[in-house]
Amino acid sequence: MQVFLTFTTRKPECFTKTKIMARYSLITGTGSYIPEKVVKNESFYQTKFYDKNGTPIDKPVDEIVEKFKEITEIEERRYVEDHYNTTDLGYLAALEAIKDSGIDPETLDYIIVAHNFGDVHFGDHKVDIVPTIAARIKHKLGIKNAGTVAYDLPFGCPGWVQGLIQADYFLKSGDASSALVIGAETISRVSDPYDIDSMIYADGAGAAVLQAFESQEPVGIIAHKTRSDTLNHHRLLWMDHSYNPNHKPGELFLKMNGRKVYEYAITYVPLLVKECIEKANVDITDIKKILVHQANGKMDEIILQKTMGLFKIKQYSSDIMPMTISKHGNNSVATVPILLDWVKKHKLGNHAFHPGDYIILASVGAGMNINAIVYKFPQ
Repeated sequence: MQVFLTFTTRKPECFTKTKIMARYSLITGTGSYIPEKVVKNESFYQTKFYDKNGTPIDKPVDEIVEKFKEITEIEERRYVEDHYNTTDLGYLAALEAIKDSGIDPETLDYIIVAHNFGDVHFGDHKVDIVPTIAARIKHKLGIKNAGTVAYDLPFGCPGWVQGLIQADYFLKSGDASSALVIGAETISRVSDPYDIDSMIYADGAGAAVLQAFESQEPVGIIAHKTRSDTLNHHRLLWMDHSYNPNHKPGELFLKMNGRKVYEYAITYVPLLVKECIEKANVDITDIKKILVHQANGKMDEIILQKTMGLFKIKQYSSDIMPMTISKHGNNSVATVPILLDWVKKHKLGNHAFHPGDYIILASVGAGMNINAIVYKFPQ
């Protein structure tokens, strides 16, 4: 007896491919605080600058300032008000982010505060970080929940982006459902007034609420990458005495090898951003905005140019990279969250985010550390 078996190419219903719900991290609210004290470039015309050897720089100050503007694109910056500190700036940005998200602060699982110098009180250059800035902000927010874990993250200028990355791990693991990530700095209080680089630095704070979200389609934080080049580059930024040999001894100020930082950033930031985009499996043409750390206007433009070059893109819109540095200066960990908040709330010209947009958040700074995130707004 012959037995005939017949097969069909139609897949049984139980084997049809179905999309699986996954857990993602969404930014549901943002906030920022920009100090009211405006310091224009002209404010430095009476300054006596010194070089690293303690020798007065023998050039007209107005020429020094104009050259500085040409290189950095900074026209003015904001300094913290005398009665405020890093904690206050972070608290004010956090209040706005919490209100924007609509979350009950008592339900927050984490408060992560990125900074590098803690509270530096007016007229005193000493760092004050006990208790942590996160603990102080949680206290000011009046949060009673002991389960809201508050801690600080010193990671150079990329600290706030790294805070988002850490929070993303917590949320995706199921350990947490929400996190408040703050970047705050009063860097003007640790900059050497006799050092040309002091004109770069500014103060400010930015914050974002991150919440877990179940979705069949990738959304929110899609991918991230971080690198730390400490072997050969760890002292491109450091703390040292004033360049003015007659200044009060014992005080330490932020110092920077500007040329080496510039070379490092334009070499490695584009490579890391490319790796992050490829990890997210997203086409470069789908990226609508690149929010990069506001360290130096010319440097950021070259970073964008080199990033596009790695993807063989020769023509692109200048609108892809919004900038705040000309008016805000470099406020360290606060630059990226402030950019995010200002674009989200239509405070930066015609820049805007739209449903379904992919954006990049990227930063570089002391360590040397670099990080990047590919983020997708929900439809």
